[in-house]
Amino acid sequence: MKSVEHYKEIFERHGGMMRRMQLEDERVYYQDIQRLIRDGHIEKVRYGYYQWVDPDDFSEVGTIIRLFPDAILCMDTALRYYGYSDRTPGEWHLAVSKDSGKSRFNIDYPFVKPYYVAPSVLELGLTTGELDGHSIRIYDKDRVICDCLRYRNKMDKEIFNKAIQNYINDTSKSIPKLLEYAEPLRTKKLAKELIGVWL
Repeated sequence: MKSVEHYKEIFERHGGMMRRMQLEDERVYYQDIQRLIRDGHIEKVRYGYYQWVDPDDFSEVGTIIRLFPDAILCMDTALRYYGYSDRTPGEWHLAVSKDSGKSRFNIDYPFVKPYYVAPSVLELGLTTGELDGHSIRIYDKDRVICDCLRYRNKMDKEIFNKAIQNYINDTSKSIPKLLEYAEPLRTKKLAKELIGVWL
């Protein structure tokens, strides 16, 4: 039986998360996987995906970015990140290409809510940030507000109103950027109506 360190090294080489096929390529077989799960060293995150358990990292962020490296944090998750909402969302709101497979989001944990976005506007307003010690892909404030305008009918009214107010009061907002994003996102008229009155 190989040491725990040996297996940890293998997982580290793969960024902390591995698929069943990758494990087999590394000669880590079913009984090894079961023993590592039983001893609390790895956990199954979804069918065929396993991640190394880091006892110092209680955040779900690491799992999210390993499972969905292409995703961009958006909507309620981004509103919380920027302090535009004081509610912690029950699920991770992720923007992904509308061409990406839907089945990959059928996972038991962590809870995710995908938004399927046209590839032409997917990276509009993309920036990076840090959350619980992890580097994240997230939309900037101006793009997040454009998305709130787009999905306003699906949002909690209180969260929507608070987000708009907090954005208006934010000295680091960029109205030119907001209007630039609003054009391809088809929210320009609404942006001028809703936000223009406050400026």
